[in-house]
Amino acid sequence: MSTAMVLILVAAGSPTPLLPIYEREWGFAPWMLTLAFGVYAIALLVTILVIGSLSDHIGRRPLMIAALGGDLLAMLVFLFAPSVGWLIVARVIQGLATGAASSAVSAAVVELAPERHKKLGAQVAGMAPIAGLAIGALFAGLIAQFVADATFTVWLVLVLAMALGTVFTLFVPETSAPKPGAVASLVPRISVPGPVRGLFAATLAGTVATFLTMALFLGLVPIVLAAVFGLVSPIAGALAAFVTFGLGTLVSASAGAVPPHRLRLLGSVAMAVGAILFIGAIATEALALVWAAAVLGGAGMGASFTGTTRGLVPGVKPHERAGLFAAVYLVAYLSMGVSSIVAGLVVGPVSVRTMAAGFGVVTAIVALAGALSSAGHRRRSRQPHR
Repeated sequence: MSTAMVLILVAAGSPTPLLPIYEREWGFAPWMLTLAFGVYAIALLVTILVIGSLSDHIGRRPLMIAALGGDLLAMLVFLFAPSVGWLIVARVIQGLATGAASSAVSAAVVELAPERHKKLGAQVAGMAPIAGLAIGALFAGLIAQFVADATFTVWLVLVLAMALGTVFTLFVPETSAPKPGAVASLVPRISVPGPVRGLFAATLAGTVATFLTMALFLGLVPIVLAAVFGLVSPIAGALAAFVTFGLGTLVSASAGAVPPHRLRLLGSVAMAVGAILFIGAIATEALALVWAAAVLGGAGMGASFTGTTRGLVPGVKPHERAGLFAAVYLVAYLSMGVSSIVAGLVVGPVSVRTMAAGFGVVTAIVALAGALSSAGHRRRSRQPHR
């Protein structure tokens, strides 16, 4: 199941180095690229909110098969897309499929793990999305760098992989018996239980900064590298995304002994410094600063979000977690989707350089607010490991 989720996120990360190729070949405006990333995040968010609990009622496997089938359809649309409009349609379908897979796979991975490895299963489920995005960007970037018909090759490989993944999932054992209430579960349930409301409020800015950083390196940096630095090579944007999300995965995997409040503080500070370095890169055209920003932004992203989830989850009862995560993802993906769309609207009247610098300024301010908020909550609560 975790392999299936990584596969879906590999597909989600693959457009990062490919969309600039479409831009050059088809001659559409840069804002269309940011729109493609924005609609993906919004579609993913809506799906999580509506069917996030559906697998509890119809089973994990049916929803996972539907998600893989939906992503297969998205890959086919990418493969035969005749215009940028169809690329956006594909991204919407991809967002729906990724959202459908998220809750079902996360639950199934934990349930399929032996009792002594439940914690490891939860950790794998948490790391798979970020790791998949990193691998997807690098995979597509390498093909785009060394294969002539890169877009066709990437989507053909992913069509075959999704088809095989769908067939394989037919034989994965079901881990959740069907139960009544499937229709009622489609009503979004967003809640922040009383015991964690203070902490949730304190983590809001850090969560927004995390997903602004994701939007920056997944959707905007390839455009910036081409427009500001003249780097049109697909591997450049792919490597920036790989470094960011790869370090995010590494930090998430290795920070088990670090208290959550410290992760949130250090993560927010790292993202703020990374955003400032990114602004400096735009101002001075120093490419090395982009890579430094990717390192700090990725590490901060992994630390901040890991600290947020590890801080919130122990404070709520099991039946309250779905509503809590719905609230977290509402903030997260709205930040990612809306910021990408706004960046696209701004880039027309101004320029890529100005838009990117402004995006960096906003990210730095929000990340600093996250650091201050996290430190303030720690002082007020005086509770260890929170």
